[in-house]
Amino acid sequence: MLFTTPELHDAEFKVLADIDALKERMRWQLHEPRRWSGSLRRLSFARAIQGSNSIEGFDAELDDAAAVALGEDPLDAGEETRLALRGYRDAMTYVLQLAQDAEFTYSTQLLKSLHFMMTSYHLQNRPGQWRQGDIFVRNDDTGRIVYTGPDVADVSLLMSELVDALDSADHGDLPSLVQGSMGHLNLVMIHPFRDGNGRMARCLQSLILARGGVLTPLFMSIEEYLGRNTADYYRVLGEVGAGAWNPHNDARPWLRFTLTAHLRQARTMLRRVKETERLWNELEFVCQRHRLPERVLVALFDAASGLRVRNSTYRAAVEQQGDEPISEQTGSRDLKELVNVGLLRPRGQARGRYYVADEEIARLRQQIIDTRDDRDDSDPFAGSR
Repeated sequence: MLFTTPELHDAEFKVLADIDALKERMRWQLHEPRRWSGSLRRLSFARAIQGSNSIEGFDAELDDAAAVALGEDPLDAGEETRLALRGYRDAMTYVLQLAQDAEFTYSTQLLKSLHFMMTSYHLQNRPGQWRQGDIFVRNDDTGRIVYTGPDVADVSLLMSELVDALDSADHGDLPSLVQGSMGHLNLVMIHPFRDGNGRMARCLQSLILARGGVLTPLFMSIEEYLGRNTADYYRVLGEVGAGAWNPHNDARPWLRFTLTAHLRQARTMLRRVKETERLWNELEFVCQRHRLPERVLVALFDAASGLRVRNSTYRAAVEQQGDEPISEQTGSRDLKELVNVGLLRPRGQARGRYYVADEEIARLRQQIIDTRDDRDDSDPFAGSR
């Protein structure tokens, strides 16, 4: 038996409708190819990688997550964090490809493969294989056991039941946001792996969203939100699980938590879409005034967004944007010119050299931030039964 999807009430349908309205507004603003949408997509991917891994204690700056997403080395993140970020990047990249596969089916082997991509840097954690023994989750601060997974003898059967349920839902009428929420809950509660269960559950949720065709999961996933609200994430899982494998428990608190996360994240993404377009347009005027090549917009956008720009990440971002690849020498020349005209400021020496926004670029970004509307973080389920 798995956790079952609660019957949707008017309150859930109302929040789902609000999320759909935000998705349509984003879809309308993203329906035409825009150069700035590539940078927005790239940083959204980095935020998802950063958020999901931060929950597991692999903390990295956004520019380090963005570097790993581009296949480059981070500036500050340690080796284990780098490997964790890279593993999640590989799994998520595969998820985005699977969304387009007309012959796609869920399987236990697919989930094992995604797990191997994420955790293969630690072979002792049995990447790509179910756990061999019982599993307990401890509170790092108190050392107290807060969750006990189902008996190891039940794991294989439960995971088979889960993929069957996912395949059935994939061809059903249940909203993909609800499917993703329940897939996430069941996997993390089964806790089928020795390590990486949380990351796998969040990756599975993104896969379900991708299969549901709701824009791209990069714009609709909640990894970033969960990374910023980890205490609430653990609290609601604890409330629903009640310390052990209890699939008969009511999953509604979890469903409402994830729908709230989707609503708030969608509002954040819509704001970013608007701000990205505005910032990109402002930077285009700056480039025209200084007679700079269009490709340097990528470096200026990243610097304006608070990232440390390096020659290697600049060149990788230009290529990912769809432009012609540029050489290391051309990259150096571009960045030096941006320094000469007062748009970037160099930091560090030799291989540690990077660039940050100078005053004019930082001011453009701050002006956009200063005109933001207040966030609506009210509880959409307040007063609902």
